[in-house]
Amino acid sequence: MSVIEMKPVRERILDAATERYYAEGIRAVSADKLIEAAHVSKVTFYRYFPTKDDLVTAYLAARAAEEEDAITAQRREHPDDPGAVLRWYADMVGQVGCSPGFRGCPFINAAAELPEDDHPGRRVIAEHRAWLVSQIGELLDQLGVADSAVRAEQLMMLRDGAMVSGYVGRAPEQVADALVAGGRAIIGR
Repeated sequence: MSVIEMKPVRERILDAATERYYAEGIRAVSADKLIEAAHVSKVTFYRYFPTKDDLVTAYLAARAAEEEDAITAQRREHPDDPGAVLRWYADMVGQVGCSPGFRGCPFINAAAELPEDDHPGRRVIAEHRAWLVSQIGELLDQLGVADSAVRAEQLMMLRDGAMVSGYVGRAPEQVADALVAGGRAIIGR
């Protein structure tokens, strides 16, 4: 039995979608490409994901869960140090945004490719971004920052810009340092 066959089918399909959707774009990747990459039959593929929208939504939900798990773990590790969590996030954005193969925020990219407001993937994107903003807001509350909800939205916009800066050639430290400096200016610290 090969390593491919040992991995659960749904996971193989999601892994193929994650790699291809991120690298090539959601609209550019056909079911046939994913079927080949996941080493499954069409019948098996469609048993797990009857429509492309189902797969796109599962892909986005998996990406969201990955980031949410990482942030939750940092918050658990530093329950009384919100500044450490925010600095970790800035460093992570710098590292990820400057890593080989980085093609921008997968949620922003997907939103650009899914213009229909009622697409189920758009709901996942909106929920994830709202979750991120709420986490930032809670961390700012812990720091005693006034207008934390407004400032959290501003920091989210700054994060979006930092990801683009990494994508267009800045060094990870530059991105992280700029994100921290901009964040400090926004929160007044």
